[in-house]
Amino acid sequence: MPLTGSMLIGAQAVTGSGPALHAIDPARRAKLEPGYPAGTRDDVARAAELARDAFDRYRAAPLETRAQFLETIAEEILAIGDELIERAHQETGLPVARLQGERGRTVGQLRLFARVVRDGYFLDATVDPALPERQPLPRPDLRLANVPLGPVAVFGASNFPLAFSVAGGDTASALAAGCPVIVKAHNAHPGTAELVGRAVQKAVAKHKLPEGTFSLLYGAGAEIGTALVEHPAIKAVGFTGSRRGGLALVAAANARHEPIPVYAEMASINPVFVMPAALAARGESIAQGFVDSLVMGVGQFCTNPGLVIGVAGPDLERFSAAAGKAVAAKGAATMLTPGIYAAYEEGEAALAKHAKVSTVGRGEASKPEACAAGAVVFATTAEEFLAHDELEAEVFGPASLIVACKDLDQVQAVAEHLEGQLTATLFVDDADVAATRALLPVLERKAGRILANGYPTGVEVSHAMVHGGPFPATSNAATTSVGATAIRRFLRPVCYQNLPDALLPQSVQAANPLGLPRMVDGVLEA
Repeated sequence: MPLTGSMLIGAQAVTGSGPALHAIDPARRAKLEPGYPAGTRDDVARAAELARDAFDRYRAAPLETRAQFLETIAEEILAIGDELIERAHQETGLPVARLQGERGRTVGQLRLFARVVRDGYFLDATVDPALPERQPLPRPDLRLANVPLGPVAVFGASNFPLAFSVAGGDTASALAAGCPVIVKAHNAHPGTAELVGRAVQKAVAKHKLPEGTFSLLYGAGAEIGTALVEHPAIKAVGFTGSRRGGLALVAAANARHEPIPVYAEMASINPVFVMPAALAARGESIAQGFVDSLVMGVGQFCTNPGLVIGVAGPDLERFSAAAGKAVAAKGAATMLTPGIYAAYEEGEAALAKHAKVSTVGRGEASKPEACAAGAVVFATTAEEFLAHDELEAEVFGPASLIVACKDLDQVQAVAEHLEGQLTATLFVDDADVAATRALLPVLERKAGRILANGYPTGVEVSHAMVHGGPFPATSNAATTSVGATAIRRFLRPVCYQNLPDALLPQSVQAANPLGLPRMVDGVLEA
């Protein structure tokens, strides 16, 4: 499929009138063709108005049609074949095998949400039948069903060109909820975005859905992105990226005449707590696994383990020595963009120069000509970590900090000090259970996912997964951007009181024509 450099506004391919954006092959620092001329506020308005016009028709489509639409998107993405993987590899420097896995995850997400739509649990269909004889007052007939919010703006992520971008989790869950989607493509991988966008566009046409169900725009975030969030047709935003970018969108959304929710995944250092018995029994092997997790994807995962906490002593010293040895064997690897590489080098240098931080070990030296980052593990004490807020700053890439605590009380103090996180990891043995039980309530307040005896990199797409957490991990701690529950971000409940059965949504009609599980007078009827 030849790349055209076009935006996709509804059913049309549209050439922008702004400056052309070019992807950069980070391994060669080479500009890639074609250019993608940026859109304007007029393009945003056209896409938003199409989405507004499409909303009621799209959400009224049968659930089976919606489910098949999601499955068709998955099929169309697979039909692109190797061209998609090759272009994504050029634009991001990510290994082909990693991208093939990410494509599988993207397709899996779409198929998961097709099952969610068919199951119908997301509608929360609830019926409280009228009780006309109830004393002292009768009860009216009350029926609740979730309805979609409206058109959703989705911002593609830099680090996942497939799974968190044009047809990624935000788009899949919004379309599953019944919301049209306008994607603002990430400037780092516009060609990948066009290929996937055309797959979605084909699926819209195949199912004869209104053209405004999907659009794809290019341009600078400060212009196109802000215009998109500010447009009155947009009712929610999905974003994965930096804290600065996420907060800018939150500010724009809150400044509207009608504020709207922004579901922004932003910053997390994902602390790893190695409890004393586990540290004594298997510290060296934990350290090797930690370093392997740290360098996975050149540390460009939002769940990268950027902090390790343990009790000071010979066991932590052995752990640190093993981590230093493990990281010394790691080669430098190309990061996603020159900008991300430069930010990593700046953050890593700030830790290296910090008066209260020591270097535990380094991998192969960075290679600026290939945007290739070298991994490094640092160390400090809990006293210094608690006294210097800059030590908690996220360094996006393969760098981590080991924090040595005097005792378990200080471990607890470090946990209390932390900002909100996507994950918190515990390495525990049986002898650690009592101490960990005291720590667990703190971690529940701090993180969206708590895991034991594993590593946080890798986020399963499933019904139970939570990929979210308190600020600044996300802008809304009550939600997740991965897993079946992600659909709830784009829904709201409506109660129907005494409406004639023919006017009710099918999910709460008397005959239950969709055959959905429902709560009827407080009892679940499957």
